[in-house]
Amino acid sequence: MSVHLVGGGWRPEHAASVYGPFLAEASEAAARDGLDRPRVAVLLVTGGTEAAEEASRWRATLESVADAEVAITAVPEHGSFEPSVLAGAHAVLVGGGLTPSYRRAVEPVAGELRRLVASGLPYLGFSAGAAIASDTALLGGWRIGGVPVAPEEASEDLDEVTAEAGIGLVDLTVDCHAAQWGTLTRLIAATEAGLVDGGIAIDEDTLFSIGTAGLRVAGAGTVWSVTASGDGVAVRSLAG
Repeated sequence: MSVHLVGGGWRPEHAASVYGPFLAEASEAAARDGLDRPRVAVLLVTGGTEAAEEASRWRATLESVADAEVAITAVPEHGSFEPSVLAGAHAVLVGGGLTPSYRRAVEPVAGELRRLVASGLPYLGFSAGAAIASDTALLGGWRIGGVPVAPEEASEDLDEVTAEAGIGLVDLTVDCHAAQWGTLTRLIAATEAGLVDGGIAIDEDTLFSIGTAGLRVAGAGTVWSVTASGDGVAVRSLAG
């Protein structure tokens, strides 16, 4: 099974290529339990009327790709998830929003998520859900030492670029909305400053999967690989 990382975006024409591999693995996990229809636990950090709208969008998106029971749990920005939300799941999807809020909300179930993924259940992180999947998560920020390194609009309500422990599903740092929000430069600057040891920045409507079958890029855009080198930082593209 795999960890699937999506850089954000909602273009329906790419839903099959972005979510298809994840849902296929969910169906395989359900089949091992003798079931035809997988249960997909979707974890969202959102509140008010936005919660219902986002839940509806996720249900419609996933059901447009495969027949699945989409079990959605939404908590407010300062809330957190209980381990019970993962009970009976054949796959787990963590959605997008403010990355620091998602990191706090997922903390109580981080150990169980690691256990489930290690046991063979697929995980999909969308935007914030992708960023926090890392050992070292890039939570946001737009300046380093007071110097702008990315658009302020992509700051996640943080000033200084901030990297903290993630939930530990993958060993590389992840940033999202790369081409659309200009966050590739944040990952480059964070690597140059030694805040992270390089990583990947994923465009919207683009999937990067890490699993037993190796690495996979699919969807509309590019995955950008950033690595530290002897004379600075090296950047290369991994096209779908």
